[in-house]
Amino acid sequence: MTSSTEPRVVQTTAGDLPLEEYNLRLEGRVWSILHTAAVISREDEQRFLSAEEKRVPYGTVLWPAAIALAHEVALRKVDRLRVLELGAGTGLPGIVAASLGARVVQTDRQPVAMFICKTNAERNKVTVEHRAADWTAWDDPAKYDYILASDVLYADGMHPHLRRIFESNLAPGGTILVSDPFREASFTLLEAMEADGWKITMSKWTVAVTPPARPVAVFELKRG
Repeated sequence: MTSSTEPRVVQTTAGDLPLEEYNLRLEGRVWSILHTAAVISREDEQRFLSAEEKRVPYGTVLWPAAIALAHEVALRKVDRLRVLELGAGTGLPGIVAASLGARVVQTDRQPVAMFICKTNAERNKVTVEHRAADWTAWDDPAKYDYILASDVLYADGMHPHLRRIFESNLAPGGTILVSDPFREASFTLLEAMEADGWKITMSKWTVAVTPPARPVAVFELKRG
């Protein structure tokens, strides 16, 4: 999957960071992505969010929620469906969807994350539309059959913006898949949407690159 022209170092506000490779193997298929670090366990996360490392862009890192969501997407029939990925980061879930025939739009606010996301789409030989996007200034009028998002519910202040996107961009009969490692803040939005009539179900995944494993929820949201 690698090419001699691919970047092996990415420039960030934290300086030049080497890119690592992660391979997801499912049902005889392999998806390969580049990232700046694998933040899987809670201990990894605490180190990453420490004062010494917090300048590394959040979106360039491989998070367990993205791996769990990619597994969930691989189980879905998305051929020819329109898919929007919010906060795409390294792009793994959307890349899996595109490889299964979906028409995918991936968005992120961070330019360096968008660069890695585009690189990963190219190295997996899938066609994806990439857009720089800020949830607080969202202006996409399109409707999507699936909206994907991994590890986006950690900030309460973003919940109103995410909910506006969910409600305005989901096509009739569509599905939202949001993955989250059981962060307390995530339940604030989910419970509010359920109270307003949304149907929410959950599947649980366990993600590990090396032990210990991390439990991750993938929430499915549908209009009531």
